[in-house]
Amino acid sequence: MGRARRARCALLHGHHGVRAATRLHLLMTAKTLVSERLTLRPWHVDDAPAALEIYGHAEVTRWLSPEMDQVADKAAMRLLLQQWAAESARLPAAAGRWAIERTADGLLIGGAVLLPLPPGEEDLEIGWHLRPDVWGNGYATEATHVLARWAFQHDVNEVFAVIRPANTRAATTMRNNGMHWVGETTKYFGVELQVFRLRQADLDPAAPASSRPPGDD
Repeated sequence: MGRARRARCALLHGHHGVRAATRLHLLMTAKTLVSERLTLRPWHVDDAPAALEIYGHAEVTRWLSPEMDQVADKAAMRLLLQQWAAESARLPAAAGRWAIERTADGLLIGGAVLLPLPPGEEDLEIGWHLRPDVWGNGYATEATHVLARWAFQHDVNEVFAVIRPANTRAATTMRNNGMHWVGETTKYFGVELQVFRLRQADLDPAAPASSRPPGDD
């Protein structure tokens, strides 16, 4: 075995292998994604003040699953961002958490996720969380599509979004995204949630429109 090959094996399997593999894994999961108006990039601890403008709002956190308290201050936000970074190191290549920047001015306007859903972690959840003052500009749909294309490039056949039944704004956004309502369940987080699914063919503008949940007229 040549010296270069032995060195690579040592990095992957030796005393420093875990750290090296983790760094490589972070690079894979922290891919920067770009759409027409948005840049989705890895979170940094220094994002805490801007992130607090998102996760410090009860109108954002009240709808999240699993349930999440409104973040109280910058110190709590920094701690949460550190926890997210540690979580990302353990995720498969397609999954991760991203900060959403508006490319034109660099303003951090939200967060986005591709995360394995409990309990079996076989389904991949797609989601977005935007600061309230940018709602209604189509950013959620744009972020969803760039994340979905990223997932589909990594042998993921479908992604799911789960929302609380009263969150009618999110349900409308999901249908506008091309996502299809597939039912309600309590299996993911122990609360009643509506489930929407997106497949690669659904990104085609000519794809049939999503059906509505019963009673949602």
